Order: sequence, then structure tokens, then C-alpha cells
Amino acid sequence: MKIKRKPDWLKIQLPKGDDYAYVNGIVQEHGLHTICSSGKCPNVGECWGNGTATFMILGNICTRACKFCNVPTGKPLPVDTKEPIRLARSIKLMKLKHAVVTSVDRDDLDDGGSGIWAETIKEIKKVNPNTTLEVLIPDFNGVEEDVKRVIDENPEVISHNLETVRRLTPSVRSRAKYDLSLKVLKQIADSGIVAKSGIMLGLGETEEEIYQVMDDLLVVGVKVITIGQYLQPTRQHLELQEYITPETFKKYEQVGLKKGFSFVESTPLVRSSYHAERHVNALKINGALKK
Repeated sequence: MKIKRKPDWLKIQLPKGDDYAYVNGIVQEHGLHTICSSGKCPNVGECWGNGTATFMILGNICTRACKFCNVPTGKPLPVDTKEPIRLARSIKLMKLKHAVVTSVDRDDLDDGGSGIWAETIKEIKKVNPNTTLEVLIPDFNGVEEDVKRVIDENPEVISHNLETVRRLTPSVRSRAKYDLSLKVLKQIADSGIVAKSGIMLGLGETEEEIYQVMDDLLVVGVKVITIGQYLQPTRQHLELQEYITPETFKKYEQVGLKKGFSFVESTPLVRSSYHAERHVNALKINGALKK
């Protein structure tokens, strides 16, 4: 299998600069994981250079093996109960106005890791009362009690990604189900907290299927959607079918806004947490954030 050559619009800057070095230093010193590194995010140079990062809790080993993801799969290490306070203090050191937290799937834990999730949010808010927070959560196997633990800590935005269209879900995601994800997103939206989701393009989906995803998300109350290009991490990962042009991404942005999303982030290099602070600021302006 030959990996397709990237077009010019997907060229990125290599990480550099004092701000990048500062963020990287804190991440290393405090033993933190970031999806920026583990997921080989193309925006790590820009985001870390601007003093922002997306932190990954509950370790760096996932119990699932989604075919698009570069995070290692296997048996996770024991839960680090000191991680919540360590992360909260690190965010304070970075002086972040907005932070994003995600995690690996922890199907090995009785609560799916939701207890550590709740403790992490609580500590971040206690140590950083002026920092807004977005959390990108797993599906917790659809257990409402586990999802509610996260909701009860009241982060400004709760995100859960569909990743792809309904038809391709079984071949792209491990264990996760399209309708189960919609159920989780509905529970989030029904709570009054802003619900957010994201998908990747270039996996063989059709335009009509993308519009159906938009409609499905709007029905359950999702206000923010991100749409980005799938980039094949290695030859062993799911094969890329095509590169989508920036013009097409722009069209999807316009369609999404017309359909009723409060915010649509749609460009080739977009990832679910890219420019997340813009989403919060925009939602503040139109009054969509829960008080």
C-alpha cells in the first residue's frame, strides 16, 4: 500500500519557538500526556507555539484499536490518582485561558475512567477558576451514570466525536457505535451544556452522508461541529481514500451554518480541539454557554 502524497495545502510548520519550548518543558517535567504528541497532530507547532495544548488523561495506552488512531493499544497502566492535581497545576503554570482535556478509552475500569474524569475537571476548576474548559470524552459504553459524572462537574463544552459517517463507522471505529455516540451527545445537550462533535473526511464518505451526519447531530442538540482531513499515520492504519480540497471544506462550513450549528470549524488541518478557544468565545457572545 502506497501512502498518497500530501497536497500543498497540507504543509505544516515544524514545532519551534520559545513558547513551544516552554509548553513542551512543562509537559515533560510533569509527566503529562497530550494528544498533540500521541496523535501526531499536524497543528502541534501552531498550538504549542501559542501556549495551548490538549491534555490526555488516564495514560497513553487505549483499550480500543480504532483503525485511524495513532495512540497505542494494549493493557493500560494502573490509574494515576495524582494526575488530576498535577494537570491542574500545570495548566496554571501555562497560564491558559482555555484548556482542552481528552482521554484514552479505559474499558478495563468499572466506571470507564469517569471518576478520574470528574476529579480532573474539579481540580482544574479549583486551581484555575478563570480558565474555561472543554472536555473530549469517550463514549463510556453509553453508561448514563458515567457520562453524568462528567456533566455534573459542569465544563463549558463537552465533546464526543462521531469520527465518520454511519456507513463507515464499523470499519473505522473499534467497539464504538454511531447511534450510541448520538445517545451520549443527546445526554450532554439535554443537560444544558454545549455539546460538540467532529468527523474526518477522506475515508470514502459521500457528500450526502456528510449532510446526514450534520442532520443527525443537530437533532440530538449538538451546537458545534469540526470537520477535518483524515491523515493516515502509518501504512498499518486505515487507508486514505482521497484528499478533500479547502474549497470543499469551506462549502461544508457554509452548509453547516445554514443548517443551524452555532459554530463550524471546517478546514483540512482541523482537529477536534483546534481553535477550541474560538468556539467558547463565539458561544459566549451568542449566549449559548450554560450559566
